[in-house]
Amino acid sequence: MSEPKAPTPTPAGDTYKGWVFKWTNYIKGYQRRWFVLSNGLLSYYRTQAEMGHTCRGTINLATATITVDDACNFMITNGGAQTYHLKASCEVERQKWITALELAKAKAARMQAESDDSGDDFSPSAAPGQGAGSQNAEFQSAMRMLGSKVEDLSTCNDLISKHGSALQRSLSELDNLTLTGEAGEKIRQVTERATLFRITSNAMINACRDFLSMAQTHSKRWQKALQAEREQRVRLEETLEQLAKQHNHLERAFRGAAQANASADSKSISGPGKGEVSDDDDNEFFDAMEEAPEFITVPADPQFHKRSSSNVSSFNSEICQDDQSLNEEPLAMNQESPSQELVPLKKRRTRIPDKPNYSLNLWSIMKNCIGKELSKIPMPVNFNEPISMLQRLSEDLEYHELLDKAAKSHNSLEQMCYVAAFCVSAYSTTVYRTGKPFNPLLGETYELDRQRESGYRSLCEQVSHHPPAAAHHAISDRGWTLRQEITVASKFRGKYLSIMPLGTIHAIFEKSNNHYTWKKVTTTVHNIIVGKLWIDQSGEIDVVNHTTGDRCHLKFAPYSYFSRDVARKVTGVVMDKTGKAHYVLSGTWDEKMEFSRVMQSSRGGENGTEGRQKTVYQTLKAKELWRRNPLPDGAETMYYFTALALTLNEPEDGVAPTDSRLRPDQRLMEDGRWDEANAEKQRLEEKQRTARREREREALNQRSSSTSEEGVPHENYKARWFEHTEDKITGEAVHVYKGGYWEAKDQGKWDDCPDIF
Repeated sequence: MSEPKAPTPTPAGDTYKGWVFKWTNYIKGYQRRWFVLSNGLLSYYRTQAEMGHTCRGTINLATATITVDDACNFMITNGGAQTYHLKASCEVERQKWITALELAKAKAARMQAESDDSGDDFSPSAAPGQGAGSQNAEFQSAMRMLGSKVEDLSTCNDLISKHGSALQRSLSELDNLTLTGEAGEKIRQVTERATLFRITSNAMINACRDFLSMAQTHSKRWQKALQAEREQRVRLEETLEQLAKQHNHLERAFRGAAQANASADSKSISGPGKGEVSDDDDNEFFDAMEEAPEFITVPADPQFHKRSSSNVSSFNSEICQDDQSLNEEPLAMNQESPSQELVPLKKRRTRIPDKPNYSLNLWSIMKNCIGKELSKIPMPVNFNEPISMLQRLSEDLEYHELLDKAAKSHNSLEQMCYVAAFCVSAYSTTVYRTGKPFNPLLGETYELDRQRESGYRSLCEQVSHHPPAAAHHAISDRGWTLRQEITVASKFRGKYLSIMPLGTIHAIFEKSNNHYTWKKVTTTVHNIIVGKLWIDQSGEIDVVNHTTGDRCHLKFAPYSYFSRDVARKVTGVVMDKTGKAHYVLSGTWDEKMEFSRVMQSSRGGENGTEGRQKTVYQTLKAKELWRRNPLPDGAETMYYFTALALTLNEPEDGVAPTDSRLRPDQRLMEDGRWDEANAEKQRLEEKQRTARREREREALNQRSSSTSEEGVPHENYKARWFEHTEDKITGEAVHVYKGGYWEAKDQGKWDDCPDIF
């Protein structure tokens, strides 16, 4: 850890700030924090950049006790509610902080005494919330300014009375003079107007005095009400965080006991590829220190540019040809009948109704959610966006042209670059999308037929409800097939929400017979309790070509307070089966990805975090692989949907009766009728529970009638368009498309579809 920066007092002398080590827990020990001493309040942040938006804690020095432990350590406590164990880098720095703290404490005690005398007492316990002290100071300042303005008005009143009296005396003297009739009339009019002006001024000043008196009378009552609200918010936050920690401890203890008594049967139930998600300390979000990069890239020597120009020209020309061929398709034609006339494409919608602004009591819902699976929480539609998880899964095809280009590639390593870029592009739609998709009902389906526009057809089906699992199959006329089965494990941790997709994604290319697999990374939604919601993606992905043995290792860097690197960064290396690097990928998951051809690699550079030397890659100039499409106009009022997402819930004729487009609660929410959508959502969920109980009753009857067989499942549900089998590549138990959907659509036969809506 670098040497902490010495605290530097500001010229005003009212603020003192700098780096100090603060004790966090027995796992992390002392961690460096940025402390700010201002207006009798000691606040700390993880970084200086947090000062504008996220305060980690505040203690009021007016009632605090400051004790010195040894040469560098000291402690600040306010009677048990808050205790900071701090450590300075040296004895001199510790003494500077002690002196500043004692001076600030004396000043804060005087200010509190003066505040108590004026009847404006304010408890220091209101300070733990972000900016509580500053809010109190602003309120006090506003009251003082109000009083000052009224005093100014009172001064003006005195001046008006003084000058008005003098004016009236002068007018009276003029009135006593012998003047002509016309002059006397004018003087009487001026006198009457001056009198009216004085009466009006006095009435205005009296009204202002009454207002000031009333404000001073109710000031204490207002502050007490504000204090009560702040204390209640602090108690709720502390209670929620404590419940989340207790639940985590209990869950880890239970899991540890379960693992000690685990048997082979438990492994077979969970499945080889979809085991339980670990909830140990590695999943907890502590301070994210800046991680050293796994490799270093430097520009290659000029000789490599000349020598390799002929080698990379084919790849570059292929990119240009692919871009040209993919953009020259304004009309669609049936490939089986080349002589058929061209048919204009269907015009898709570009807008949906704006999101209404409905308020919601967050605490009444969140207090019942700690530690539960997100799919098991009865959430109102206020947290949703008007598409289902099946439609969200279909959004992975937003940048299908990357797979089209990969299908045309003649080199497996170049093809790997396109597939890796496609993996990253699937997360670009999540950067602003903080809404939760609708949980699909069991048996719900969603088709995305873009064969005429883009050459592919996609089908999703909810094949399991507990745990929730969706199967997806997409096939393109341009030579690729994509399939996946995703089970989403999600946990609410009090301050953030972790979403962990489990399952493997497969991409198969018809021409080269290359078969790729990869998994998804963890999505984290931050600031669940307070602050603005924001999403981060973190983890690592291994894209494997099972045909050639090529591999691409992608790393999604988590957000770090200490990192000087670009946010949402993604890096990767494409290697052949021998481990030799051929391409380096870099970019961000919300903007673009680039690739650079590796001309030479060597070990060297700075040592890594574990004493390993980093690999230095000499690369050619980077070229762009993928760039995110801009959002439509007005996207901020339409749930930040992309152009594709706006069309996902557009009504279409001929779809299956189980299609997500026909789901009534989702349609009502899109139309802005949220109260009706909540009622309809409860009806659909109750109907699904009734159907599940009926299936369990039938399964129980079958088990009781068969005495020779054991282990009959509790539900005899089978997916309609997907069949349960074992994957030959990964060995996982998955659902694979068995065919028949598009044929049934052509014939309009949906007799076997369940009634779920």
